[in-house]
Amino acid sequence: MNYETYLRENGSLTYTNVGVSMLPLLREGKDMFIVSKRNGKRLRAGDVVLYRRPPSSYVLHRVIEVREKDYVILGDNCINKEYGIRDEDIIAVMTGYVRNGKEHQLSEFGYRFYTFVWMHTITLRIFIKKCKIRLSRLKKKIRNKNSSA
Repeated sequence: MNYETYLRENGSLTYTNVGVSMLPLLREGKDMFIVSKRNGKRLRAGDVVLYRRPPSSYVLHRVIEVREKDYVILGDNCINKEYGIRDEDIIAVMTGYVRNGKEHQLSEFGYRFYTFVWMHTITLRIFIKKCKIRLSRLKKKIRNKNSSA
């Protein structure tokens, strides 16, 4: 059974995430996310959504920009934005998460503060991550050059 069928039959889903794209909000193997079927309304920047990525994978990432016909989406721990995600690609919206056995609502101050900070530092966080990647590559290049000399 896939996510879409489960949501159609049950309305909501609590599941564990796989991967690190939503760190630090969701930790792989430790936290769970709760999603509910979409109500048909347009999403807002900051919403976390479960969407279908062709051909057959599902991704949980955050809407960072609402455009007229689609959305721009980015994982909290990612640097590559995804463009052209349409309403029909999005199958559910996160309504809560479970950390250390405790269910948290998106209306809680901690989550709202996290989202505010995350949404207002996207450009800076991407810049820092890209700098770290470039620095790591440069260090590797220098190490390789020194070891071959």
